[in-house]
Amino acid sequence: MLNEAPRFPVLTADFTSPAQWVAGRSWAYPDGGPVNPGDDKLDHLVPDAEYSRTGTFRARRRPEGTWSTGLLTTEGSDEDFMVRAGDVLEARVRLPVAQGAWPAIWTWRDGGQEVDVFEYHPDNPDLLELTNHVRGAHHSYRHPSVTPGGLLDLRVEFGARSVTWWVNDSHVYADHRGVGTHWHAHLIVNLSVSAGRFHPAPAPDVSEMSFEVPSLRVCRGAGAVG
Repeated sequence: MLNEAPRFPVLTADFTSPAQWVAGRSWAYPDGGPVNPGDDKLDHLVPDAEYSRTGTFRARRRPEGTWSTGLLTTEGSDEDFMVRAGDVLEARVRLPVAQGAWPAIWTWRDGGQEVDVFEYHPDNPDLLELTNHVRGAHHSYRHPSVTPGGLLDLRVEFGARSVTWWVNDSHVYADHRGVGTHWHAHLIVNLSVSAGRFHPAPAPDVSEMSFEVPSLRVCRGAGAVG
């Protein structure tokens, strides 16, 4: 058990809710989407509920070579939820199997403020990428529990002085950089598809892929501002 001050949930994800989540567009992509080839992505974002709102994030090959992909963000939703410094995010994820799959849970606001709760590429089957882009910290976490199709419990504390990650209740990384006292950002959950520059693109015979987020919530301390 972690010795910490009491926290209470401020977001329990209901991916079906349009008040909580916007589907198929994000200002983290040029002009809000639907494509982002400059980031080595084959994504073509779609608002179709089948691609994201069940908690299973899907991607399917399109005739012209891009992939219809699922993305949800709190940015632009009625509730406009933002995670804040000191918050703790907890999520359960089932990793994808197909080469080229690029799942992530991350934050974004006004062209930055990005912290990657995790990124994963099945060509590095035992590795999670944990990154604080706000203050330039990164860790590659390797473990046998990280495997294609594996079910993981993730926990991240967005500390002002240190962002800290746990995987399956094990403390795995503290960056000792943090996000600063006044940091805040929207949440994004999505499945991208690699275009092949940094990680292999999908094999020609692969036409669809998916990863799952059975649960996600954000907790906040009683004395937190905002």
